[in-house]
Amino acid sequence: MIGSGGVKPVDIAGRLIGPGQPCFIVAEAGVNHNGELASAKRLVDAAVAARADAVKFQTFRATRLATARAPKAPYQQQRTGSEESQVDMLRRLELSPAAHLELADYCRKRGIVFLSTPFDGESADLLDELGVAAFKISSGDLTNLPFLAHVARKGKPMIISTGMSTLNEVEAAVRAAQAARAPGLVLLHCVSSYPADPASVNLRAMRTMADAFRLPVGYSDHTLGIDVALAAVALGACLLEKHLTLDQRLPGPDHAASIEPDAFAALVRGARLVESALGDGRKAPTAAEGDVAAVARKSLVAAQDIPSGTTLTEALIAIKRPGTGLPPTMLGRVIGRRARQDIPADTLLTREMVV
Repeated sequence: MIGSGGVKPVDIAGRLIGPGQPCFIVAEAGVNHNGELASAKRLVDAAVAARADAVKFQTFRATRLATARAPKAPYQQQRTGSEESQVDMLRRLELSPAAHLELADYCRKRGIVFLSTPFDGESADLLDELGVAAFKISSGDLTNLPFLAHVARKGKPMIISTGMSTLNEVEAAVRAAQAARAPGLVLLHCVSSYPADPASVNLRAMRTMADAFRLPVGYSDHTLGIDVALAAVALGACLLEKHLTLDQRLPGPDHAASIEPDAFAALVRGARLVESALGDGRKAPTAAEGDVAAVARKSLVAAQDIPSGTTLTEALIAIKRPGTGLPPTMLGRVIGRRARQDIPADTLLTREMVV
């Protein structure tokens, strides 16, 4: 489990993110709207129905994000073809500033936290003007220290994904953001592969970062299904991010590595179930175990008829259910005492029966 020593929770839209707090679950809509505002709103609706805490998009201008000759990642080529450039693909996935304004307002009306990942300074400025509660930083910008400082100076919490990085690179990013007075940081362990092989996920790295930086740590999941994400919650992830799509068969770079609304709702239910099962760590019987203990535990029992005045020996005592008489732990204290009364065979011994 991720420890809580010295970790100060981060406030995002009135929700505390940190050890001991409920996991903050983010539906990563990303660019799964395929550049259509109506689809983006449907993703918001799906996130609300699944009871996610926040829904997150991506804010960029294609020409500020990639050069004209920048290639696509292999997974993007598999899903969108290799004929067009990355910048041409990104153009199809942009949302205008006006669409962002409408989307942020729609999230407020639906009662879900609106988040987005800016990929350049102007996009961060736009989100700041829209009143975004926190900034999500992509793994690709972890080493973009000038950009981190620009975002940090907005005076809002930052959620920083750490895919593709070393611990030293994470440290440099944390220092840059803190030097620019970011009011709070949440780190997300991440494997930037789409989909990610569970064997490569290394969830224990969450603990490594928590120990190294004393910051809230969560997990951004790119594996198929929900099993690994739930394991992250069990290990203490303070924030969980998972891609949401309306249909995995839709064209676009991220749909195939996302989960559909029903699966996302199952993820949220599972995360809350895992949290309820974690408890407070104290080892003690629960109230619900009382009835079972009375039946399943054992007591000291007369192995045969014992006349009054008989000195009790081990041979005269059996140990049987139920557990409502003297417990077996008292056997040594009973042996050598005398029966105060006649004790029929198979009778549970009580304190009043022995002298």
